[in-house]
Amino acid sequence: MIVYNKQLLDNEVLADEADALYKGGFISKEQKKFIEKELPVLKSQNNILVRIGFFLLGCLLFGSICGAISLFGLSGEDTFFQICCYIFAIVGFGGTELLANQGYHNHGLDDAFILNALLCLGAAVAITTEGYETVIAFFVAVGSLFMFLRYLHVLSMLVFCLSATAFLFFGMFEFGDVGKAILPFVAMIFAGVFYFLIKKLMNRLNESYYYSGLLLANSFCLVLFYLSCNYLVVRELSAELLGTEVKPGTDIPFAYFFYAFTFVVPVLYLIQALKTKDRIMLWLSFLAIAFSIYTIRFYHSVLPIEVALTLGGVVLFGIAYFSIRKLKEKESGLTFKPDRINHSDSLLNAEALVVASIFGMKPEVKTDSPMEFGGGGFSGGGSDGSF
Repeated sequence: MIVYNKQLLDNEVLADEADALYKGGFISKEQKKFIEKELPVLKSQNNILVRIGFFLLGCLLFGSICGAISLFGLSGEDTFFQICCYIFAIVGFGGTELLANQGYHNHGLDDAFILNALLCLGAAVAITTEGYETVIAFFVAVGSLFMFLRYLHVLSMLVFCLSATAFLFFGMFEFGDVGKAILPFVAMIFAGVFYFLIKKLMNRLNESYYYSGLLLANSFCLVLFYLSCNYLVVRELSAELLGTEVKPGTDIPFAYFFYAFTFVVPVLYLIQALKTKDRIMLWLSFLAIAFSIYTIRFYHSVLPIEVALTLGGVVLFGIAYFSIRKLKEKESGLTFKPDRINHSDSLLNAEALVVASIFGMKPEVKTDSPMEFGGGGFSGGGSDGSF
């Protein structure tokens, strides 16, 4: 299924490991260059700005090809309009295959053809079905999954997650008010089931090529699981989809469940992240806790905003202070020690730079001493009896 040479993919993984070891100070620059020289890899682009530039260039190339095709099809008018997006999608798929055979992977040019192919596919199905959202989401999900499996395109996995979720939502809308009413619970179950399925698949993964995409899908399931039954999301969607009006003194059905879900799930994320040392889940738990607090303040202003911010700052400072005191001496596991691989001490370097700029500290300048030392016959002596 994978179009790329697996030996080149393995070399790319080894080159990334060598780069990480070099940044961590485990190998020298000469060793890193030697490894890169001995390992032929695919044509990739790690610089995000350069990759965006190639993406824009690829979009221009794709648009030029489609424009040239359109010049020959203008005489068809309505007939050409019905099939033009299918032709453009074929151009996208064909261009992606051609670039992949030439060794382009995560380069920018291939990103342009892949994403434009999916966009044209969705537009083509929309024209044919007259905007039938469920069918559009289904075909885009199938196309993006194919792009990920064949070309290892991580952004295609994100498109798949979004389109699969859209397929679920639009499918539930077809059941009328009943489907809209149970949509939060269906989305919660959907996200939970797929989270554990993807987690199981990641643990059994023999080849690391698909790991990044599966990790992205796994994180998406965590976000979807939390948002599916968040009180603010459920209440606002109920008003939008069902026309439910919450009058003073009343609340939405199962309000206590949604309130409890809004605060219990972020705490469970945090506990699980600390237990498994999952950095992505840890950051998602922090974001979920912040959104839970925002959810309550959106409907219930218990304290003035300035008092709430002050108390929140005090609580966060206390948590940070005691966490640092607890973890700063640990050498393994969850620790406050700098990560040599990921350069988590960059904040400390920034702090030193700010202090130096505030107090006018200048770098130490070496000066030649007027006194000459040396002449000793012993290790480090430096004196032979004369001045």
